[in-house]
Amino acid sequence: MALAAPAPARVFAEIVPAQAPTLLTAAQAGRGVPPAPSGLEVHVSGSAELSAGPDRARVSVRLGSRKEAAGAARSSVTRRLEYIAQAARQRGVPEENMTVTEDFNRVENTYQMEAEVCIVFSDFGKMQNVCNLLIEKLGTSVTISPPHFYHTPEAVDTLRRQVCVAAVGNTRRKAQEVCRLFGQSLGKPLLIREEETREWGGHTESHLPNSPDLLTLQERMENATAYASCRVFAVFEIKGKENRRNKLL
Repeated sequence: MALAAPAPARVFAEIVPAQAPTLLTAAQAGRGVPPAPSGLEVHVSGSAELSAGPDRARVSVRLGSRKEAAGAARSSVTRRLEYIAQAARQRGVPEENMTVTEDFNRVENTYQMEAEVCIVFSDFGKMQNVCNLLIEKLGTSVTISPPHFYHTPEAVDTLRRQVCVAAVGNTRRKAQEVCRLFGQSLGKPLLIREEETREWGGHTESHLPNSPDLLTLQERMENATAYASCRVFAVFEIKGKENRRNKLL
């Protein structure tokens, strides 16, 4: 029976002479990077993975009225709209985070008015307080949709920066450990290259998922959590023998 060939080993760190005709040397030449003083370099790769919960939630409040008189239908809806806006403002929701749409129709011999209030929250505790109050005070005369959680573009950009910085930090620590293993001192970086980034999970405001209404609040937040990973390749100079005093510190 023939034996299967062993899988190729994965190299996560490599110490090479700075003058060796490697891909790094060519890259350094193109970027004008001077060779390492000790004539040695350490090549390492590192990665990081981070997650970020949603920073916004949007809630829709629907209400309506159907009366024989047009004024009565309008008045019924207007009173509730004013109460909803007042309740949100008193709990710190800015006016610009509330959007109201109205629709007025003639249905047979009656007048029907419908309205929808979309409220965007950055504080999820305030969101729950407002929704609980509206249910308590307005009851079945309003319909409150389950909250839709999402990330603002600023939050997504922050996650991307953080995961890249974390990957670079992990790569540098790996290089330090490799150098210490051989009694060497890590020098300055000669090259840092972002090789791969991935994002998954979560959603932005423009991508609305069709989530089942039976999900709990916590499950909705977990489904909206965004994940990102980053892998970088870095080259550091090796300064020489590690200082014994620094090693003891």
